[in-house]
Amino acid sequence: MRTGPGFAIRPATRADVPLLLDMIRRLAEYEQLAHEVVATESLLCEHLFDAPRGAEAVLAFEADTAVGMAICFHNFSTFLGRPGLYLEDLFVVPEARGRGYGKALMVHLARTAKARGCGRFEWWVLDWNRPAIDFYRSIGAIGMDQWTVQRVAGPALDALAAQPLPGEAR
Repeated sequence: MRTGPGFAIRPATRADVPLLLDMIRRLAEYEQLAHEVVATESLLCEHLFDAPRGAEAVLAFEADTAVGMAICFHNFSTFLGRPGLYLEDLFVVPEARGRGYGKALMVHLARTAKARGCGRFEWWVLDWNRPAIDFYRSIGAIGMDQWTVQRVAGPALDALAAQPLPGEAR
């Protein structure tokens, strides 16, 4: 890590929401998923800062300039019997890449996971994103290639939630 003396990581605040949304949109553009971003400042405020919190965010700064962010939340491993920390998004602005800020954010989150008694720290990465995969391997991450992601969203989520449970009237 080559972070300088003016480097800091701190929890995001409500005042940071416009900055977080901008970074989320920039990440989505990089991942070729900008068309999927429907997040708003209002939604981020609600789910990052109101109880119950759905996630939390940290920002990395070089002096007074934001250079990166990470958004994470807790999950739970039944096999470990302990919580885990799930990294939803990691983003370092292009002009600040290669200076150790991404690694610093990962170290910060790993320390957070350890301090909270988490049994693991995990995330997804797009299979075409070779720079990210190489970076994650360099910090000790192992690909879980035997697992595949499953998702129910949108109309499929609505339809599944509308299914009756045994004994419920239709």
